[in-house]
Amino acid sequence: MPGLLRGVARTAAVAGTATAVSNRVSRRQGERWARRSAEAAPQAYAAAPVQNPQPPVPTEQTTAPDDRIAALTKLGELRSSGVLTETEFESEKRRILGL
Repeated sequence: MPGLLRGVARTAAVAGTATAVSNRVSRRQGERWARRSAEAAPQAYAAAPVQNPQPPVPTEQTTAPDDRIAALTKLGELRSSGVLTETEFESEKRRILGL
């Protein structure tokens, strides 16, 4: 029985060491990739031409006030949950309100 316990303990030590090494290698590789993408990101944005979006053409309001309120409520929920950025929220709000 002591030989069996010794073998189990050895296996556990080897497996634990292998897991620790594997996690460290994965973390270092992830950090390396993040650093490379952060270094490449400014170059990618600098090469892209700047486009000035045209303001949306106002359309005639044909939606009922209740529909607009429901749409604005849903829009607010999307913004608070992080799905929409502040800029996207403002743009959609203007579109719904017809401004």
